[in-house]
Amino acid sequence: MHVEHLLQDESLGLRLLWADEPLLRREISGVTATDLEDPARFVRAGEVVLSGLVWWTPDDGRGRAERFVAGLRAAGAAALLAGEETHGSVPDELVEACARHGMPVAAVPVHIMFRAITDTVYLRQWGELSRHHALPEAVRVRLSRLVARDAGPERVLATALAHLGRTTAYVFTATGHTVAATEGASPVPAREAAALIGEPTGTTVPVEADSVPPYGRWYLHLPGPAAAPPRMLHEIAAMLGRCQESRARRRAAERHVADELGALLAGAAATVRSDRDSGPRAAAVEDALRACGPAAEGPYGVVVAGTGAGPEGFAEGALAEAVAHATTGPVALGRLADGTAFTVVPAEAVAAITEIWPLVAACDPSVPLHGGIGSPAAGPGDLGGALAEARYALDSARTTHPGGPALTDIASLTGLDTLLTGIPADVRTAYSRTVLGPLLDTRNASFAALLETLETFLACDGSWSRTAEAMHLHVNSVHYRVGRIEHFTGRDLSRLHDRLDLRAALLCRTDRPGPTTGGRPARSSRARAR
Repeated sequence: MHVEHLLQDESLGLRLLWADEPLLRREISGVTATDLEDPARFVRAGEVVLSGLVWWTPDDGRGRAERFVAGLRAAGAAALLAGEETHGSVPDELVEACARHGMPVAAVPVHIMFRAITDTVYLRQWGELSRHHALPEAVRVRLSRLVARDAGPERVLATALAHLGRTTAYVFTATGHTVAATEGASPVPAREAAALIGEPTGTTVPVEADSVPPYGRWYLHLPGPAAAPPRMLHEIAAMLGRCQESRARRRAAERHVADELGALLAGAAATVRSDRDSGPRAAAVEDALRACGPAAEGPYGVVVAGTGAGPEGFAEGALAEAVAHATTGPVALGRLADGTAFTVVPAEAVAAITEIWPLVAACDPSVPLHGGIGSPAAGPGDLGGALAEARYALDSARTTHPGGPALTDIASLTGLDTLLTGIPADVRTAYSRTVLGPLLDTRNASFAALLETLETFLACDGSWSRTAEAMHLHVNSVHYRVGRIEHFTGRDLSRLHDRLDLRAALLCRTDRPGPTTGGRPARSSRARAR
């Protein structure tokens, strides 16, 4: 099957936006769907790529389009089919990038599901020529019944391959979490499984499912390249896609219960209650927690996540994927009123979430994934405080690593410089401006010199001689400058209290880079102990 054959199918309504005539005769080897800004890892030569363009935003639109199409070209993709639902149309920047890289591009109308295109390709490619390779009718009927009854992926996979004998197969997520595996299949570590998805060894078929963030996307993987014919694998992947959509709908319904828990915890953290009020609220938290699944005993860990201006649901999807690596038991996972995703997990699961965080974030590098971890909560009554701490740690992660990713544990904020990073930027700016006043006007050479002197004086623990030596000044000059600093700020640098105020004001300057650990996000103290 060639690209032009797909475009000629009137039932799909594909609208060609750019292509050179010879490029339309490229042979199609398969189909993959992706919304990663750098898709090269998951695309194989000759594949048609479906994208809903969730990764594209007007901000740096040209650069994003260039990186995406360059990845397709490097992987040897046959064509790009871009969905119009997300932005209303295919951005001109993307079409121009396709023209520069020689990549045929067509628009997919809003009413056309990606699965219809996938079905068209595979049924035409392998339909009449390998009809005997398709799933037996009895197996197909059995699978349809299982999916209708909300059977899990483990059972669907086992039923689909039972007639082939001892076939080894897995269902992995993009981060390498094993969703399902056939009986007797050897366990595969997460990083190894994530690498297998993009490697030519074995056979990997993407599982198409609507409204699934890139973090939790499923892939059917068979270690043996000839373990089953392609059309059969496509049909199994389609059944798994229905299974994943059913699971997503079920979890969306369950999330409302967790959202109620989040509202209770946020209220408990924000309001000082009387003893008379605390009893009913604690009981309500315990009831909501039990409704989500976790037992009423602790200790618990509270983790929050945010993706800034990223697509809705991405933070929750990323957090759900990290939790899936960390625990198999019931957890509370929902969304707070401001869109921040949160989860309540067994305290021992937090270290595993920290460990897998970079792998989850790598699924979509274009979206800055930030997270925060609160102190362990001994019981339901401590969850409100733990949530407040986790949100503060999340703000710190955003401040110190605005480009992401980062996961910050409240326990890592052990110094004044790290502690202040959790304060909102506008509050830090206002405090710095109020305390330092004119010293922040670095356009004035004298003020700039005073600001430098203040920083050095405090760094030298208030030592006149060490400050003079560090700045190559006479001690009398240091005395003069410190006097001027005290005049403009109204502070007395001989007093520890005033020194701390000025030190905090210097740290609150928003033009100052945040603290890092070896150039990487600050890691949880729990992770360091592992």
